Amino acid sequence: MAGRFRHLPPLDSLAAFEAVSRLGSFTRAADELCLTQSAVSKQIRALEASLGVRLFVRKARGVELSSAGAVYQHDVLSALQGLEVAGQRLRARQHPDTVSVLATHAVSQFWLFPRLLSFSAEHPDITVHIHASNEMQPFMVPDHDLAILYGEGDWPALAATPLIQEDIYPVARPEVVQDEVTSLEALAQQPLIQLDSSWNCMDWPGWFAHFGIRYHPPKSDLTFNQLTLTYAAIQRGAGIGLAWHFMAADAIASGKLVRVTEYRTNTGLAEHIVHDRSQPLSTAATLFRDWLIADAFGKKTTTTMLS
Repeated sequence: MAGRFRHLPPLDSLAAFEAVSRLGSFTRAADELCLTQSAVSKQIRALEASLGVRLFVRKARGVELSSAGAVYQHDVLSALQGLEVAGQRLRARQHPDTVSVLATHAVSQFWLFPRLLSFSAEHPDITVHIHASNEMQPFMVPDHDLAILYGEGDWPALAATPLIQEDIYPVARPEVVQDEVTSLEALAQQPLIQLDSSWNCMDWPGWFAHFGIRYHPPKSDLTFNQLTLTYAAIQRGAGIGLAWHFMAADAIASGKLVRVTEYRTNTGLAEHIVHDRSQPLSTAATLFRDWLIADAFGKKTTTTMLS
């Protein structure tokens, strides 16, 4: 490759690196990419040779990222996501009935996905692309038509409408709670599923602190770094965990989960539907935004696309 970017590795090798690093296996990466294992291995060897570092440590069962590979993975993933978003935006210009939405994994899975099914049934002519990321920041919003962003709603460059008020309480499967837990002190003595999050998300110490109680998680408790993983552990009966109302409401209503104590935390923060003020929304994006707002506040009526 001549010119300014002549030192860039081939895009195919970056795609292979991303797949292997995510799946931890050359074989599984090859299956996903519809290539042979030897082809993927060759791409990784060529990438390592061009960078002059080992990206993976070979193990008896699969591979693990080296320290250099872990650093490179973060940068490569960001670059590939940027290319994907750029392509989506260009395609959206050619297809005005396409809407791109950025949201966290939890909001995408538990709140947005069920509503997307209903919206698509009403508006089959509109295609909605969901990009799920727990690393989303306000500066990423202009790369999408819409985003669902957590906070106070005070983003000067963004138009924001609150969708989901933050409401957090302990839940578990019915059979997990053998004895009634009547106090926060008793709850603190239970085996709790811990959330060790590097992003802005409430954990057990923060939740107990809301009630003036100091809490230090035992090292023996199950700990996950993703909200969706802690909720999956709750659903499988692994213990008591914190749940956000938008995630757990349906499971509680059906009896699959129960609340543990009547204590709950309303932080005053919310998930907001936002868009860049400097970019006018398309008719399709406006329709989807207004549909979500109406649905969130129980005011949804049948709407049609403007011709």
